[in-house]
Amino acid sequence: MDLGAFSISLAVKDLAASRDFYAKFGFVAFGGNADHGWLILKNGDHIIGLFQGMFEKNILTFNPGWDSNAKNLDTFTDIRELQKHLKAQGVVLMQEADEATTGPASFIAVDPDGNPILVDQHR
Repeated sequence: MDLGAFSISLAVKDLAASRDFYAKFGFVAFGGNADHGWLILKNGDHIIGLFQGMFEKNILTFNPGWDSNAKNLDTFTDIRELQKHLKAQGVVLMQEADEATTGPASFIAVDPDGNPILVDQHR
């Protein structure tokens, strides 16, 4: 099962302070919009999303259809197939993708420790 690109989405209190902190680890802005309260930082294949005021908890994020540079993959496992597989394994989803649709969609699971896992397909 290929989940696509992985990142951690951090709920931050101060976007600029967090950006400056992670810059010390070699992360540079890769995407996002600081004026809208979010940035995507990258160091090699490692991706951190910084989100100020958008959600309460940190989130593990997977993006089917993207590589670690947010480039579209030629082939990938559609989010609805991933969702069906996880549900068949007994994973309870807090939010589900509409299986009657195609294209962009997302679902959310929560691990046993309460960590949200967002699977978010953009195409």
